Amino acid sequence: MKQKRRLLLIPILVLLIFCYIITIQHYMKTGPSAEAAILYWGSRGDKVAEVQRKLKQWGYYDGPIDGIFEQATYNAVVYFQRKNGLVQDGVIGPQTANALGIQLTSSPPAVQSGQSRAPSNVQNINSNDVYLLARIIHGEARGEPYVGKVAIGAVVLNRVKHPDFPNTIAGVIYQPLAFTAVADGQINLTPDEESIRAARDALNGWDPTYGAIYYYNPATATSKWIWSRPVHITIGRHVFAT
Repeated sequence: MKQKRRLLLIPILVLLIFCYIITIQHYMKTGPSAEAAILYWGSRGDKVAEVQRKLKQWGYYDGPIDGIFEQATYNAVVYFQRKNGLVQDGVIGPQTANALGIQLTSSPPAVQSGQSRAPSNVQNINSNDVYLLARIIHGEARGEPYVGKVAIGAVVLNRVKHPDFPNTIAGVIYQPLAFTAVADGQINLTPDEESIRAARDALNGWDPTYGAIYYYNPATATSKWIWSRPVHITIGRHVFAT
């Protein structure tokens, strides 16, 4: 009986390996950028270590920061993908890299005409950060006035600068339980042009919240703690506070 079970497992394992190889080939030939690198089981180097650091900071990974993509890193990547509505293939292609806030290419993407520069007190901003910030704005503030969208981006950036929060945009956005849009997957919606523009305006230094690090909708907020925070301003349906 045990021998029969072992024989039955062999074709299943062969099929899984075949699917994994096909996935790798797919990422190499297709996707948003055919020139983009990918990270997968067996990859090594600084980019893998960067992924490990981010996943460890956010509670997805508890292994060493050794730059080696093996079982523990693979499991953490799949866990991150599952939690954030991404394809659970254990491969860091363009979409997963964007969600992590990292660049897979060896050089930074070109800045398009009209794209804003980051303010000097927010470090390591690149085009992936602009798009990630636009995604959280789109997920959290669809239907809000434009200034309300900029305000959401400003809160994220204010947290980046605040010692009580992670010091990167991706770290702030993916901090556990920080944003509803991450928890319910709305962050994975494609941001509209207005959200992208709002992200750029926030990165340019426009802060309609006057330094707020929290916001909430009074119609839906249930936390007694959030109601106790000093209010700065109300914009649209959101109250901004510290």
